[in-house]
Amino acid sequence: MLLRVRVALPDRPGSLAQVTKVLGVAGADITQVTVLDRGAGRAVDDITVFCPDSTPRQTLLKSLQSVEGVTVEGIWTTREAPGTYPELEILKYITTAGDRALTTLIDSLPVLFSADWAATAAADRRLVYASWRAPQDLTLPDEVPARPTALTGDGGLHLIHAPLPPLALSLLLARSEGPAFHRIEVHRLTRILEIFLSLPATERSVARQLRKEPR
Repeated sequence: MLLRVRVALPDRPGSLAQVTKVLGVAGADITQVTVLDRGAGRAVDDITVFCPDSTPRQTLLKSLQSVEGVTVEGIWTTREAPGTYPELEILKYITTAGDRALTTLIDSLPVLFSADWAATAAADRRLVYASWRAPQDLTLPDEVPARPTALTGDGGLHLIHAPLPPLALSLLLARSEGPAFHRIEVHRLTRILEIFLSLPATERSVARQLRKEPR
């Protein structure tokens, strides 16, 4: 079982070593550590671990909570393979995807961000395309923000809502378990969308996709 663990901890020597030690004792194999934030004496880290199915998440949670000064912000499943650069692979596929450029992007985003689903809608709030785990009765926010924005909706669903101005579309990325999207994740998505929108074939391929029946 591949898990993402987000912890806030004191930004001082030895703090991360204590965290990795208790994870190891609990049976988790650490494969990647990403520093999301540092400041005011605190750090926020995402730690990717392989964990045996026999080890409950509650065991990891209790182990981490035993470390002085550590706050566990979330433990959730991920499909993003550690030690890779998946954005580069996805953008490479998109450049050759033709009419499927938009759908390839939407299907890929949940994997890239350890999220549940993604979807895109037209200016009239008509659903254009959604990844396979999106709910059938998807409710879209009333207002499209001027820039990609993280928010938490009804029922605790964490979202990034992003405009795609050249295409007259908006995009939703959703995560039901784990913490809210961090500002670094929002920035990462912003950069991916900027590159996607700059590709020469993007606007033509999306225009053709919009002429088809929505999924």
